[in-house]
Amino acid sequence: MTAAQADLQIDRPAVADGAALWRIARDSKALDLNSSYSYLLWCRDFAGTSAVARDEHGEPVGFITGYVRPDRPRTLLVWQVAVDDAYRGRGIAAALLDGLVARVGGEYGVTGIETTITPGNTASERLFGAFAERHGAHLEREVLFPTGLFPDGPHDPEVLYRIGPLSL
Repeated sequence: MTAAQADLQIDRPAVADGAALWRIARDSKALDLNSSYSYLLWCRDFAGTSAVARDEHGEPVGFITGYVRPDRPRTLLVWQVAVDDAYRGRGIAAALLDGLVARVGGEYGVTGIETTITPGNTASERLFGAFAERHGAHLEREVLFPTGLFPDGPHDPEVLYRIGPLSL
């Protein structure tokens, strides 16, 4: 953990964090923004498979939302990763990801993770590539959802990143 990360606490999100997570996602300008309601639900129903980074005042400055796939119970699907602009470049996303995967691995027996990344999202590509390297895990990529599947206008394809097996 770096000195910049030492002032942060990483834990599970609470419903009261939902609005802050929505604002961080909105301000990222990189994520598909979900409804504010969905972030509240996520903090209620998927807190066990998600993580939030808090500053010294307990305010959320970054988060990861995820869930264990029902048809692959040893796989954590990482839905969104975002860090407040003022806190970027400090390794917070990597600390969130490492901490979340370690916790979910222990609690749920997860041995692999999946996420989708749109082409050109270099920050996410680097985050998950570096995660695979740190954990000595294999990384596979394939298009999961091509552009033509999205009904609401032009959308880049979503490339599935599958990382595992993990030895936690």
